[in-house]
Amino acid sequence: MYVDAVNTVLEAVGAGGPTSLEPLAGGTYNTVTRVAFGDGRDWVVKIPPAHTAGLSYEQHLLVNEVTFYESATGAGDTIPQVVHSALAPEAPGGAYVVMTACPGRPWSAVAGELTADETRALRTEFGSIVGRLHGVTGPAGFGYPGRSLGPLSPTWREAFTAMTDAVLADAERYGAGLPRPSDRIREVLAGAADVLDEVTRPALVHFDLWQGNVLVTGGPGARRIGGIVDGERMFWGDPVADLVSTSLFGDPEGDEDFLAGYAAATGTPLVFTPSIRRRLDLYRSYLYLIMLTETVPRGYGPEALARTWETVAPRLVTALDGL
Repeated sequence: MYVDAVNTVLEAVGAGGPTSLEPLAGGTYNTVTRVAFGDGRDWVVKIPPAHTAGLSYEQHLLVNEVTFYESATGAGDTIPQVVHSALAPEAPGGAYVVMTACPGRPWSAVAGELTADETRALRTEFGSIVGRLHGVTGPAGFGYPGRSLGPLSPTWREAFTAMTDAVLADAERYGAGLPRPSDRIREVLAGAADVLDEVTRPALVHFDLWQGNVLVTGGPGARRIGGIVDGERMFWGDPVADLVSTSLFGDPEGDEDFLAGYAAATGTPLVFTPSIRRRLDLYRSYLYLIMLTETVPRGYGPEALARTWETVAPRLVTALDGL
């Protein structure tokens, strides 16, 4: 039971008794709980599942998450601070991350309440935050800090090829439905991989920046971004990759307010060259492969499976055709 697991973590860190425990919805892999204390502390406790079933890259996700938060301090108070962490399963209380709670509700939950002007202002602020995140340069290597797919790679092409090979192997292992044969998909991705050699700086990439992971705080007329959460899918790589989730299922080239904020933060407008458009199709393909493959280990029911297929499979075909 999640309460027992959270209390075990709190005991391990000597936190004392909480006044409330609130499970947070929206997480699809880890157990996430908001914990409040009488002295004003407001924490989020994240605990990985006991089972090991999942995609290859999903091993050691908490290492990625801690790396993201500790690296993203330049983005200001929108990033949770790590209070305690134990990243090895054999640690007292098991593996966990305890972080400060950010204010607000998921953008996806409040989108219907926002005026057009509020949405534009939030898109601009969001672009500025993401631009600052992308200014962070990692160690001398590309890939997942948790080393789920092996050590960091010396080139982005090598790292990204390992990432796509792993998810295609997962699809084959689980028997996940894909709209093209996996061998053909591997061939198409390899045929476009030369553009990845243009990426020489391992930037901080969240890779899960859809509106469910962006918190919005404040009332009408005072809306702002309250938090960027769930950094567990992060990697060191091409910052362009984040644009497939900041405009999930949309066109980042048309996101003018986001791009204005991004340019203000980076000092350089983002120009969508043929190379960047091709890289976007590579990253879309990777994201869509993950979304289709994870339906099996996560045990999607018939309705959720059909909805995912109808939404994602045609988009994967479009991205592959674009390559």
